[in-house]
Amino acid sequence: MNVVLDANALMMPFEYRLNLDLEIKRVLGNVNILVPSCILGELERLSRKRWEAKAALQLAKKYEMIEVEKLGDNGVLEAAKKLNAYVVTNDRAFARILKKEGIKVISMKQNHLVIEND
Repeated sequence: MNVVLDANALMMPFEYRLNLDLEIKRVLGNVNILVPSCILGELERLSRKRWEAKAALQLAKKYEMIEVEKLGDNGVLEAAKKLNAYVVTNDRAFARILKKEGIKVISMKQNHLVIEND
C-alpha cells in the first residue's frame, strides 16, 4: 500500500506537533510513504517565507520520491493515480478534488490522522 504526502502534510509535524510516521502507521499499518517530485520545489519556494516549510523540506528528503510531470496539487494527484495511493492532505478544497477522482484521503482531525469518508 502506498501513501503520497502533499506539502501541507509535510508541514503538519512542525505546525501541530504531529508524528507523521506514527500516525500513518496507526491508521494504515506499514505502508510506502512517497513524496511527489513537485512537492520539493513547492517546499523550496515556501521555505523562503516559512520555517515550517524549511523543516518540511528536510523531512521530505527522508521519504522515497516519485517523479511526476505536473506541478502542485496536479502532481500529487498524478502520483496518487499512478500508485493507487492514499493522499495525506489538510487542504479541504484539494481533498474534495481527490475524492471526486476516487482517491482516498487522510487528513488531520484533533491532532490525529483519519481516513475521510465520502
